[in-house]
Amino acid sequence: MADLLIAGSFAFDTINTQTARRERILGGTGTHASYGASFFTKVFASGIVGNDWLPEYSQAFINHGIDVQNLEVKQDKKTSFWEAIYSKDMNQRDTLEFQANVLADYAPNLTADARACPYLLLANNPPAVQMEIIRQCTAPKFIMADTMDFYINSVKDELLELLKQIHAMILNDGEARLLSGKYDLFDAGDAIRAMGPELVIIKKGEHGSIFMMGDDVCVFPAYPTRKVVDPTGAGDCFVGALMGFLASQEKLDFQILKQAMMYATVTASFTIEGFSFDALTNSTRADIDARYEHMRQMLRF
Repeated sequence: MADLLIAGSFAFDTINTQTARRERILGGTGTHASYGASFFTKVFASGIVGNDWLPEYSQAFINHGIDVQNLEVKQDKKTSFWEAIYSKDMNQRDTLEFQANVLADYAPNLTADARACPYLLLANNPPAVQMEIIRQCTAPKFIMADTMDFYINSVKDELLELLKQIHAMILNDGEARLLSGKYDLFDAGDAIRAMGPELVIIKKGEHGSIFMMGDDVCVFPAYPTRKVVDPTGAGDCFVGALMGFLASQEKLDFQILKQAMMYATVTASFTIEGFSFDALTNSTRADIDARYEHMRQMLRF
């Protein structure tokens, strides 16, 4: 089992659905990814928060085996904040407010233990910050990065440089089309792999995911949960669990990647059953394993 460094955002979210509203709950790419990964391996979480971040928030991560020594607290600014509203079918959301706050001038400074992690997940952050994380790490064995449409549109040249430094890229279907200029997702995956990463994973929300490596392609459905409360963070939990499982294995091959994709799918399925970490907090690795086995049987022919 190897250690995993996750660098991402730690934030407060206010989430509005058609039936409920939750104010200033824990969110952010780093939070959801770290929590998802911690079911499988030792996680070092890196990010920045403000003076409104209470000790009990960090303690919640510590209680789940997540090292937060690389979570910087900046006393003269507030933690980043995001508010959104979801459509009735939960497939569309609109941002109502975003405050970058501490994220505006974030400059990571990793501890020695974090720098030595062989597995590295660069959750959604500016490409320049992601590149700085890579520069600080001493001997990464496997690096996966996430991004978003804002960075594809605004700093694409920096993102293209990042793609040359990583082993795997994960993004949603719209981002894959935007980055590649291709509509067909398999063509988009091929085009992105030509930019640098050996492995490309394309998330399709409720329609599952695709991963492409070499000549191998796999398409996974979403887990058929019937209780969708809040889909926020599901994609980040997915990639966190994926990298957590990979870090827990002694090798990395096509079969292990398929297992990782399925574990990522079922772990993320718990996230959407509650706000923030409500559902995951009440879940165990045994619960995840049970859904994994159910999904494995469901897909068996």
